[in-house]
Amino acid sequence: MSTAAPTTAPVNPRSRVIIASLVGTSIEFYDFYVYATAAVLVFPALFFPSESAVAAQLSSFATFALAFFARPIGSIIFGHFGDRIGRKATLVASLLVMGIATFLIGCLPTFDSIGVVAPILLAVLRFSQGLGLGGEWSGAALLAIENAPARRRAVYGTFPQLGAPIGFILANGLFLILSLSITPEAFAAWGWRVPFLVSALLVVVGLYVRLRLVESPIYTKSIERGERVKLPLATVFRYSWRPLILGTFIMLATYVLFYFMTTFTLTYGTAPTEAAEGVKVGLGYSRPEFLGLLLIGVAFFAIFTPIAGILADRYGRRKTLIVITIAIAIFGLTFQSWFAASMDSASVALFLATGLSLMGLTFGPMGALLPELFPTNVRYTGSAIAYNVGSILGASLAPTVALALWTADGDIFKVGLYLTGAAVLTLIALLLSKETREIDLVDNGSTGSLAP
Repeated sequence: MSTAAPTTAPVNPRSRVIIASLVGTSIEFYDFYVYATAAVLVFPALFFPSESAVAAQLSSFATFALAFFARPIGSIIFGHFGDRIGRKATLVASLLVMGIATFLIGCLPTFDSIGVVAPILLAVLRFSQGLGLGGEWSGAALLAIENAPARRRAVYGTFPQLGAPIGFILANGLFLILSLSITPEAFAAWGWRVPFLVSALLVVVGLYVRLRLVESPIYTKSIERGERVKLPLATVFRYSWRPLILGTFIMLATYVLFYFMTTFTLTYGTAPTEAAEGVKVGLGYSRPEFLGLLLIGVAFFAIFTPIAGILADRYGRRKTLIVITIAIAIFGLTFQSWFAASMDSASVALFLATGLSLMGLTFGPMGALLPELFPTNVRYTGSAIAYNVGSILGASLAPTVALALWTADGDIFKVGLYLTGAAVLTLIALLLSKETREIDLVDNGSTGSLAP
């Protein structure tokens, strides 16, 4: 008598997990940073030309901030389907939303062509970008850690995190090449569109990789045990409200640091060294020069992200992040004495490399920590909301607040103090939280399953 061979659920090869989580978020962050760079370099003149220089920059930053308010909405929408129907389909959908919105921005007519309709369309597409990114990150993080080997979740969780520096390098590297290879007039006329249009090719690559995935064994087992809930959002707020709040504030300093080190420093670094009407004093670099220095700093971001995963697996997420957050608080106090007082490119590069190294160290462990705070059946929703509400508190207003705190004579001490304050709030959240390194993700679903 023969017996049927036991069947097992298909498992994603580790190489495919790494590539899918890395490639997808690289594309998503590429799309996002293309907009961030354009918001500094060209959008004030192209979409808000009737305003003063400062007002146009503030309007451009306001559309930049729109995506951050869209991201929690995206996290609720995509989180619901990620917990209800699976990670794979949701990741594909979020990539499409983000990619299509970015491509259409590259096709937009400017204010000179259609008037006030142009900034309105820009705002709508920017909002759509935020919806897509709101569902992207947590799905990629879950893909990585739910397929990770034992005691290597934090390392695997850094692969989607690496999408941030890689996407930044791709986006700003392309802007830099265009700035150096065509005239400023050509760049303003059509060159700025190229990075947005190129995103279509990158989306095709991302879709190919993600469509070959299968659901993670942890998610599949949760469904087989009947732990799926009808309303993940309601379940998260009812049973997991405390980790939701803590996770949001744990992300706060990370977001403030990153957008100060990229969007604000680019604005400050390229502002003139002497006062001009409507323009505050800065370091006086040309845009290509400062983008080159910024790309050096982001390389350190990429280097220290996986290092942070190794540290978090060895010493624990909480302990690692407490030390790093204290370092961020101290770094914020050096803005005026270091960055504003920089007299040469080496000092600027060192400042950027230091800040973005800290960014890699604080961002790296988040790919494991935030998902580990929540049970399997609401993990997508919970981690997405914490991550993206943190973006509202930490990143959406960071460039605008920095611009307001930056005085006309070039003083940016209060800008750095703002970062220090954010780091203190994050430190409090970390001290109130528990270590998640030893949590069993397979059995971390019982609480949510008690919900109706």
